[in-house]
Amino acid sequence: MDDSSVHVLIIGAGTGGLCLAHGLKKAGIRVTVYERDRTRSDGLMGYRVGIDPDGSRALYACLPSDLYDTFIASCARSPIYGNMLTEQLSELLSMGERPAVDPIAHDPIDSEKSVSRMTLRQVLLTGLEDVVHFDKTFSRFEQYPNGKVIAYFEDGTSAVGDVLVAADGTSSRVRKQYLPQAKLEDSGLIGIAGKIPLNAETRALLPPKVLEGVSMVFAPKGYNCVIHVMEFKWDQSGTLKNGIGGNDAELLSAWPGLLYDNTRDYIMWGFSAAKRWLPDVVLSMNGSDLLRLTQEKTQNWHPNLQKLFSLTDPSTCFPINIRTSVPVPAWSATNVTLLGDAIHTMTPGRGVGANTALRDAALLCHNLKAVRDGSKTLIQAIQEYEKQMIDYGFDAVIKSRKQMNGNGLMHKPVIGRLVLAFMRIFMRVVNHLPTVKRRMDEAERNYRGAGRKE
Repeated sequence: MDDSSVHVLIIGAGTGGLCLAHGLKKAGIRVTVYERDRTRSDGLMGYRVGIDPDGSRALYACLPSDLYDTFIASCARSPIYGNMLTEQLSELLSMGERPAVDPIAHDPIDSEKSVSRMTLRQVLLTGLEDVVHFDKTFSRFEQYPNGKVIAYFEDGTSAVGDVLVAADGTSSRVRKQYLPQAKLEDSGLIGIAGKIPLNAETRALLPPKVLEGVSMVFAPKGYNCVIHVMEFKWDQSGTLKNGIGGNDAELLSAWPGLLYDNTRDYIMWGFSAAKRWLPDVVLSMNGSDLLRLTQEKTQNWHPNLQKLFSLTDPSTCFPINIRTSVPVPAWSATNVTLLGDAIHTMTPGRGVGANTALRDAALLCHNLKAVRDGSKTLIQAIQEYEKQMIDYGFDAVIKSRKQMNGNGLMHKPVIGRLVLAFMRIFMRVVNHLPTVKRRMDEAERNYRGAGRKE
């Protein structure tokens, strides 16, 4: 095989896989993506995802410049505040301050962004229409001595390439075959997500800082609820809002992805609790039952939060078994590799899962370009990619797990209340110490890639 002319097969058209496909296509490297969804608009695709500077840097490196500009234009309004609240909507800690200018307009790369997962998917599918094949459920692969790898699909078809990249998520079939020793474990937590249209009625239920930020509610029994408010540049009919003009208007008007995207302004909530506090059948419940369960568990919360839950469309509710990868030692590199959740699934505790997948994509693309240029062999390129990816990927897994552990003290019946009380006191004290808050905010930004150069 001529290492300088490789054909890359990507299993899965998620965030990381599509970012990699863009980078390879831009580099002139042949790439084909196989996705199990039947059409471009299939799949719930989750709700909000925060793109940090690491993720933005990866997208900027891999996407054509005009498509990166479209990505920026399609982002929701940036969150200003990071809020910690009691279940009675009392402020414990709020970090962030209103910037003098729009942070994304000021720096479209080194800034925090909010985007709908479905919108991001439509952005990433743009320009890859000739590369992505839908309705292709991966079954297994075979590697051959001549350096080729064959992917087989449930419809009886197959594809031959030089590299196979697993980008097929937490339940990756590629990983199960290739690295059977790489296991997942439960965090001990279950999440329930839902969303509500953002309108005058629902806007009035939330404090101003919550409307302009990302908020976490801490309640007894270790119950948590994250609240994201998402406002886009288009209205409920998909028409650009008044005041949206200039380059953003031109980009969004010409962007075909908006035809496939039903995302509109919304409030997303994500309730989580230790399994011990929930029914054994929670993961098989339908949306209506999940919503009723959430309302039952939050019946003593602030009336505005109870009202918010009552306005939720049950069809938007779904359960999440919060799992995490178990870190494994490095393996011998071959022409099969992995990225994103396929190898380092993590809890949402630090909010870097999607960004780590994007970081993987940019790094793997960079290494494969060295193969194209003849400065590395294919196996060298993959080995060097995996060495770095394993290091930062599993580090993120470990840190995210510390933030969300259903066996932690917060979730214990008695001591949990003491831990919650101590945590609330600590947050309230810090809330009155601007210097300490600023340092905490800077540390979090640094963790999320601000100023990192790779």
